[in-house]
Amino acid sequence: MTNSDSAVRTATVRRVVTAVDDAGRSYVLSDGNAPNVFRSDSVAGFGAAQVWTTQPGPVDNDGSADPADAGTQIPMYPDLGGTIFRVADFPPDSAYQESGKEGLFSDIGGEHAREEATASADRHFWFHKTDSIDFAVVLEGEIWLLLDDGETLLRAGDVIVQRGTAHSWSNRTDRPCRMAFLLLGALPTTSPAVESASVMESS
Repeated sequence: MTNSDSAVRTATVRRVVTAVDDAGRSYVLSDGNAPNVFRSDSVAGFGAAQVWTTQPGPVDNDGSADPADAGTQIPMYPDLGGTIFRVADFPPDSAYQESGKEGLFSDIGGEHAREEATASADRHFWFHKTDSIDFAVVLEGEIWLLLDDGETLLRAGDVIVQRGTAHSWSNRTDRPCRMAFLLLGALPTTSPAVESASVMESS
């Protein structure tokens, strides 16, 4: 796949949505490219399709409204009890110039997520932390998952359960990596150090 092919494919995902008609029969409501997409202007090949999202509380499957239409602003991660399903394309790390690295999180509304993961920020530009539990599947290519302590290589078919921890994604190949993410809004993680400090302050 050439760089131009990769750029055209970035965040292009076929999405099929089902529904129930007035007679109670199921049918295909829509079939086409997911309309809610982000493609970076500063990093060629980086982007994501926001496939679907739900708000906290009981999920209503009635109706034909599209919560992930082209005009909907979908955050980096959902509120507690909400969900976001997205497919993201990560180009090789070499595609990120300094300007792209600096503007990365502001482009996706994630400055807060970067500020929450400062312990390892000097190791890799993608380090961030969100209040969510993320179920991720590597669909194509390979990528390294970096944590504050260690890293592990993930290949197509591997599954990750990312539990609100500081982490980063590093594509050290010369090909893009595509991943699917289901994010569920969760309570913030706590650490023994934080809990100990709270106990000392209250005593």
